Amino acid sequence: MLNLETQAHIRHLFFAEHWKIGTIAQQLGVHPDAVRHALQTDSFHREQALRPCITDPYVEFVRETLKNYPQLRATRIFQMLRGRGYTGSIVQLRRVVARLRPIRREAFLRLCVFPGEQAQADWAHFGEVRVGRARRRLSCFLITLSYSRALYLEFFFDQTMENFLRGHVHAFQAWSGTPRITLYDNLKSVVLERRGDAILFNPRLLELCGHYHFLARPCQVRAGNQKGRIERAIRYVRESF
Repeated sequence: MLNLETQAHIRHLFFAEHWKIGTIAQQLGVHPDAVRHALQTDSFHREQALRPCITDPYVEFVRETLKNYPQLRATRIFQMLRGRGYTGSIVQLRRVVARLRPIRREAFLRLCVFPGEQAQADWAHFGEVRVGRARRRLSCFLITLSYSRALYLEFFFDQTMENFLRGHVHAFQAWSGTPRITLYDNLKSVVLERRGDAILFNPRLLELCGHYHFLARPCQVRAGNQKGRIERAIRYVRESF
């Protein structure tokens, strides 16, 4: 029996190229009766009805559930559907869940550091405060130790380089020591210019590094996950005070 590809080829030669049955049989090395059978078959225009699937009535429910709870396990969704009349197997449901589940976000490795190895520092805005008759913008300098989560913060009325350095000095005095590495966002107080891995540091920060014997290390551009400790510290201060 001819496969579908050969049958389609025969029908093309006969109906489109107007070859004779004998010519087709000779050129393709098949029997003329096989050519006639390929021309008479209705498998190419027979409408095939799609068989209904037992999960079809529940697809929209699964889609909406995964939209709200992307990490919900298929077994939990199975229990939810059982209470709504689903009588199929969990295997069938797993196929639907795998197809509809939103794509997971990029996974990141958990940060693992030694005591005193790394700190993370950043500025954060905290609105405005009234000073006399004027309203002043309030900024907070935060620095946290990645291992112990020890946090030092200090509020300033601006984010000048002097206050940036002052915040470091006060933190080191409070801790009676300095971390070996401090991780930063790409602030102007830290990075004057960056082209890929080529970084031009702010010379005043380098003076502070030389005095306190620590290294300044900027994060990669648009890689906030690399300084998750300080981001969580900022969120903690915003929500707790």
